Amino acid sequence: MAHTSSAEKRLRQTEKRRLHNRGVKKAIKGEIKKFLAALKDAPATAADALKAVAKQLDKAAARRIVHPNLAARKKSQLARKLRPQAAGK
Repeated sequence: MAHTSSAEKRLRQTEKRRLHNRGVKKAIKGEIKKFLAALKDAPATAADALKAVAKQLDKAAARRIVHPNLAARKKSQLARKLRPQAAGK
C-alpha cells in the first residue's frame, strides 16, 4: 500500500500504462493471427497483412511497449513465412 500521495499517483499511472500496453500487445497478436489466416486462405492479400503487422510492431517498439529486437525478430519470422508463398506463385 502506498504511503504518500505521490506514491498513490504513481500506482494510478502505472496501472493506466499497463492496461494501455496490454491493449497494444493484444492488437499486435490479433494482426499476426490475421496475417497467418491470410497466408492460408488468400496468399495474395498476405503481403498487405504483413505490412500492417510490421507497422504496428514498429510503433510499439518505438514507444518501448515491446523490445525493438522482439519487433525485428517477429517481422523476420513472418516475412520468412511469406517467402515460400511468394515463390510458389
